[in-house]
Amino acid sequence: MFFDFLGMQTNKIGQAIRKGAPLSEKEIIEQEITNWKVSIARKIQITGERYYCGEQDILRHKRTVIGQNGQLIEVSNLPNNHIIDNQYAKMVGQKSNYLVGQPLTFDTNNDEYQEALKDVFDQGFQKTLKNLATDTLNGGIGWLYVYYDANGKFSFKRFEPFEILPFWKDSEHTELDFVGRVYEVEVFEGTKSRIIEKVEIYGIDGIERYTLSNSSLTADTENSYSTYLTFEKDEGESIDYNWGRIPIIPFKYNSKEIPLITKVKSLQDAINRTLSDFQNNMQEDARNTILVLKNYDGTDLGEFRRNLATYGAVKVKTIDGANGGLEALHVEVNSENYKTILELFKKSLIENAMGYDARDDRLNSNPNQMNLKSMYSDIDLDANGMETEYQASFEKLIWFVNLYLMNSNKGNFENEYLKIIFNRDMLMNETEVIGSLVKSVGILSNQTIVSQHPWVTDVQQELERIKEEQLPKGYEEAFT
Repeated sequence: MFFDFLGMQTNKIGQAIRKGAPLSEKEIIEQEITNWKVSIARKIQITGERYYCGEQDILRHKRTVIGQNGQLIEVSNLPNNHIIDNQYAKMVGQKSNYLVGQPLTFDTNNDEYQEALKDVFDQGFQKTLKNLATDTLNGGIGWLYVYYDANGKFSFKRFEPFEILPFWKDSEHTELDFVGRVYEVEVFEGTKSRIIEKVEIYGIDGIERYTLSNSSLTADTENSYSTYLTFEKDEGESIDYNWGRIPIIPFKYNSKEIPLITKVKSLQDAINRTLSDFQNNMQEDARNTILVLKNYDGTDLGEFRRNLATYGAVKVKTIDGANGGLEALHVEVNSENYKTILELFKKSLIENAMGYDARDDRLNSNPNQMNLKSMYSDIDLDANGMETEYQASFEKLIWFVNLYLMNSNKGNFENEYLKIIFNRDMLMNETEVIGSLVKSVGILSNQTIVSQHPWVTDVQQELERIKEEQLPKGYEEAFT
């Protein structure tokens, strides 16, 4: 499969470098960047991003007719609407919100560790994670960079999927050898600007920076190499450090890294074409449909069309006793046909994307919890696979977080128990859920019941409030 192209090649690169191939490491990277830039895998990633942003193929659609010799030729005098109903973006937003739309929960036995994790994974991280999930769906794999910003704050940054060329150590894509990032920047030369391509190579020992021109890498003259970490000493000196691991973490949509767009592109295109064709047919009125002339007073049909468009009238005459006239061949546009096929395409797109229909009949007829779970079955199944990949990624991410917490004297939590819980954003019948929880009092622990309550966002805080309300009046004053 073409999806394995990237992994197979990069695995061979790593082996070739370690075995001492005739080409230098720089030459191998140049060759692989050249191949990767035009690869099918990268083109699909770009297509996913393009379709999500509404830049879809229908915008380049042209109206054609059969010309001489049976060849299709473009015509510009027919309606050519470019209508986009972006169901793909709706599916991406639906699936990313379902998995990471709600804040993560960190289950640990150490209260200090939990508070430290809340400080690291704050609202800014939640926003980054939400955008990272969008990258994962559009590109099949998203990339998170761990670094310290200019103010010395421990931070996270996304890299676009189509900017990253990974060099894997293994065919399973579990461990990185090094990572290449190719991106464009605008530079000014006097009053003129131009676009140049930059290349960054992230390895164990730091970052190497190059400029890419004509498939050749030239070391960046200003800053060709740097470590990942720089700490200032009291005397104004600085000490450079590296993490010991590559601080770029992959977040996969599935084990094959297949983007969502591959499942639904043809259906999204069909929806756009159906809507556009319907609008085209509706606009083809009597002034631009097929006209049949009888005894027309003139010979230039182009002139006839211009006069008809300008005056909305036509002059005919009787010749040799034969009456003149004008007839139009009408094609009836049956809107019900378009509506039916459009509904079929949308339903097929939702099923292939493994999403859900928010207008499902089960929401109107009997919206009980069993029906809601049935409606969410496909997206829940797909989210299970995506969460499995994300859990493996978070395991790598937590290693950097623990190292940061230890180096900043916030505690050594390397061997602490930690479970990351994804709180999926699912519709629920709150009355039914709360009723079931009330019936579980005395059977389940208070913490389990509180954690499942639809109104609770912070379980520990809610348990503390319950504990305070149950204390006797004047209890706190007695111990102050």
